[in-house]
Amino acid sequence: MSFKPPASLLSPALRDSVPPLDLELASEKADALGRAGRKAEDALKTLAGARGLDEAPIEALLYAAADAVFGLMVQRELCGLRNQGDMIRRYAIPADVMSRVGIVRRD
Repeated sequence: MSFKPPASLLSPALRDSVPPLDLELASEKADALGRAGRKAEDALKTLAGARGLDEAPIEALLYAAADAVFGLMVQRELCGLRNQGDMIRRYAIPADVMSRVGIVRRD
């Protein structure tokens, strides 16, 4: 995905101050953060939809959501976003998912 810099960076005085590689890396980080966020949202939505069903494999869905949330946390930290409390509130991550974040299961 290509990144078009803001118009303010196109002025001759500022154009050379931000290397094109840095712009491309920022674009890739933002894109990866968006993908991780969508993956976490989807996993949390699937879990929420299955909570009312008796036959749903809740434990597997909890771990799938925890894995997606962990990936989002890692990506946020790579982007310099260190406050995970904001993310927990924004995505309304349940406590039972947060208690499983970072746990590696052996199947």
